[in-house]
Amino acid sequence: MNVSRDHYLNLLVSKRGNGLVKVITGIRRCGKSHLLFTLFKGFLRKEGVDAAHIIEVNLDDERQKRLRDPIELGRQIRSRLPRDKKPRYVFIDEIQLCRKVKDSSVKLSELDAEDRAFAYVTFYDVLNELVKLPKTDIYVTGSNSKMLSRDVATNFRDRGVEIRLHPFSFSEYLAAVKVEKAQAWEQYLIWGGMPLATLEEDDAERAQYLKDLHRKVYMRDICERHKLKGDYVLGKVVDVLASAVGSLTNPHKLVNSLKTVMGVTTSDRTLKKYLDYLEDAFLYSKSQRYDVKGRRYLDYPEKYYAEDLGLRNARLNFRQTEKTHLMENAIYNELVARGCNVDVGVVSIEGNVNGKRDVRQHEIDFVVNLGLQKVYVQSAFSISDGEKRDQETLPLRRSGDFFRKIVVQDGFMPPLADESGIVHVGVIPFMLDPTILTGS
Repeated sequence: MNVSRDHYLNLLVSKRGNGLVKVITGIRRCGKSHLLFTLFKGFLRKEGVDAAHIIEVNLDDERQKRLRDPIELGRQIRSRLPRDKKPRYVFIDEIQLCRKVKDSSVKLSELDAEDRAFAYVTFYDVLNELVKLPKTDIYVTGSNSKMLSRDVATNFRDRGVEIRLHPFSFSEYLAAVKVEKAQAWEQYLIWGGMPLATLEEDDAERAQYLKDLHRKVYMRDICERHKLKGDYVLGKVVDVLASAVGSLTNPHKLVNSLKTVMGVTTSDRTLKKYLDYLEDAFLYSKSQRYDVKGRRYLDYPEKYYAEDLGLRNARLNFRQTEKTHLMENAIYNELVARGCNVDVGVVSIEGNVNGKRDVRQHEIDFVVNLGLQKVYVQSAFSISDGEKRDQETLPLRRSGDFFRKIVVQDGFMPPLADESGIVHVGVIPFMLDPTILTGS
């Protein structure tokens, strides 16, 4: 089954021929290769681009292992470029596998210590030169955010642009499984949106695939990349993090949880490194706290969300599947996949307790940044009565501004505004209709 990923395909098409290296990043096995080598290549062929003008390199293929040398990679690509004046397209899969090598024409002994880094050639150097060639359009995929996402602007010298790919959104999942919406939503919260897991029809096979993917691919990749002796402590960190998705936390709190709950002793510094490793592998992402009234970011605590619910659930052996947390995580992923910057909102509200001034912090689940505008989104699985409604809407009503405010509940409820102008909507319409977020 071929699932269309029009949002990402349109992004690639819009950046075609812009003179920049297009860097497609994302968690492994989320469909980066399929997007580039099947969907985008198919688009080019329909546009009349012949196969000779599309140069493909798969660095994950052992048969092309020698091309992990950036000098050899550049040499190979140049030799395959047609000599006519038609546009040429270069596709390179898993570019992070291309290692740094020493330039044989340079002698380290002749360089000052601070200049010795220039004696080495990286894939950045090669791509920065290739993209300058006339009518040469370059696209690469990569699975390591530290090597790519964080450094695109710097290492590509303003010649690179990132396209971040995610597992299937709910709308993509719904199109793939072709069942009614309520059933699809229940499945999505359990199985997530990894493409091969979505297309697998046997639940036992699907569960085993997700477990193996987490353990044999992601955990092993992190250990190998960062030269960890084993994944025991890392695995316990993942277990605690997976159990606490959507909860405020910080390295010190996680260290205490590891020691209390699992008997694992580690330091704040080591824990912070492990959290960075998980972010670098795109397994988890961090959302910072933002003081809505003070208009400033706060330090710890923060929130972490799983990139894919199926992988998160598989790691916990499908034992902890509380819908409140899963729905919040799914909404966060949807907002990020739409290209939004998402923070955790904090609203300080002053009250009076026993005649004394009392200031308490109340949370807005998501502060969605849309340029100069913001949208506040509260994830409230169930609002059973007026008291619960007041509790969920209090920080929205006391934010001190007039930005759009939304409360997302379970179910199909269409968007309806209350007397305070706050929009209440069911999660299924919210996930399927992007216009509900902006009101346009």
